[in-house]
Amino acid sequence: MISDQLRLEAKDWIKHDPDRSTALQLEKMLSESDSSALEKCFSGFLKFGTAGLRGPMGPGPSCMNRAVVSRTATAIATFMKKHDFNSVVIGRDARYGSDDFAKDSAEIFAGAGFTTYVLPRPLPTPVLAYAINKLKANVGIMVTASHNPASDNGYKVYLGGVFDGVNYHGSQIISPVDNQISDYILNVDKNPSRSSNYQLVSESLIDEYVECVAAIATEPNNLKIVYTPLHGVGAETLIKVFSKAKFQTPILVKEQEAADPDFPTTLFPNPEEQGVLDLAIKYAQENAADLIIANDPDADRCAVAINDINLGWKMLTGDQVGSIIGSYLIPKNQSVNAQVANSLVSSSLLSKIAAKHNLTHKETLTGFKWISKVENLIFGYEEALGYCIDPTNVNDKDGISAALIIAQIAADLKNQGTTINDYLLQLGQEYGFHSTEQISIRYAKLDLIDQTLVKVTNNPPKALGEFELKSIEDLNNSKSMPTVGIRLNYGNNIRVIIRPSGTEPKLKCYIEVVSTSQEESVLITSQIKQALTKVLS
Repeated sequence: MISDQLRLEAKDWIKHDPDRSTALQLEKMLSESDSSALEKCFSGFLKFGTAGLRGPMGPGPSCMNRAVVSRTATAIATFMKKHDFNSVVIGRDARYGSDDFAKDSAEIFAGAGFTTYVLPRPLPTPVLAYAINKLKANVGIMVTASHNPASDNGYKVYLGGVFDGVNYHGSQIISPVDNQISDYILNVDKNPSRSSNYQLVSESLIDEYVECVAAIATEPNNLKIVYTPLHGVGAETLIKVFSKAKFQTPILVKEQEAADPDFPTTLFPNPEEQGVLDLAIKYAQENAADLIIANDPDADRCAVAINDINLGWKMLTGDQVGSIIGSYLIPKNQSVNAQVANSLVSSSLLSKIAAKHNLTHKETLTGFKWISKVENLIFGYEEALGYCIDPTNVNDKDGISAALIIAQIAADLKNQGTTINDYLLQLGQEYGFHSTEQISIRYAKLDLIDQTLVKVTNNPPKALGEFELKSIEDLNNSKSMPTVGIRLNYGNNIRVIIRPSGTEPKLKCYIEVVSTSQEESVLITSQIKQALTKVLS
């Protein structure tokens, strides 16, 4: 039975929906009295937060669709007028709906009188971040759901320059900007003025991005590298960058080369997920490759796999890649007041590398929206495969430049008769072996995540295996970085952080073990993971 209130709400939404296909879906639910489906579509406006919008495609205010995007763009336009902003640049990936969402946004911003630029085709997120600074745009919009399943789409919002005392410089919005836009969404004009008076970003700007990234390389590279964009938009740009840098053209995983919104070879197009790199590993074995590199679908993340002489092909963790890149870049960038940064759930190893070179290290809240706000940043990373190599030009994670720099490092090591695996061993011998691991639990209902987190916060495990709890920190009460989560410290240099994912319905647990022995650190990490899994199950 559909309530009168829900029926009225649905009819009003249908009346103002710019997309006839989603309006028809709602009309069908009404005609069939499908209250369950209708309530799911009208369970509140899709939450707008510091990651913008992200959610499943579908009709109604609780899903990603043209009506939701149009109202969000209208709210951002209201925010821009409030603060005398005058320009915006829009990019998109190749997911279902991305072209329509970008066009709707462009028409609404142009209709509101703003100078509006649109990237000429689906391109990586870092190209959008680069364009914000080059065009001196006040706002950037990227239509993408990054590594989420094919059923999702999203809408990331960036600011350029300095706003409200914060140097955004082409980085993702933080509070209170997200709250202001969210408030405006509730009272927007449902039929805003639209205009086609927007302009495509020139190919020359995209070429400039390619040249800018390629300039990071120090010498030509002839490594045999297998590359996959995981059905995303990274291939064209990465190949151009490698060519400009005089690197050998990567061996492409043909089945995953073309952008495909269905992501047919993988359920989750996230290189962190088990089995996602299986095809790339097959190519590497067949071609006796030196290295595997993968981007996520919008190419702001980079995954790396190496051929271990004992274990065969294995994917490196984000912490391992971050530590390798940091150790490589830090000695080359000794500018005054230079800083490096990583998120609080990432390994503590980077801080020790920075200390050796007398650089300041900053621990930030989770997400690049925080890492990118660190002043005088020369390198930042998060364990979720995100790396900022050149903050001056791209003040966000960039999977293209990360791919180039890791290829350069691998080639340099090969020329010295050594390997990335050997380099990791050297880092362990110098700073201690930092083993990190994750537990990721997906939930059907978001409130179950909160219930589990409250349970563990109120009653944390007194021991994990043989290791006793030494201290506990409710991150909500942190004076420097308040955030939802808990940090637990156990004996033998064991750290556990438990927090909800910021982009997916998951509870995530981050384990770090530091030891003088690689074997011991890996063994203890495995033991802690097993014990913690039992606690959370």
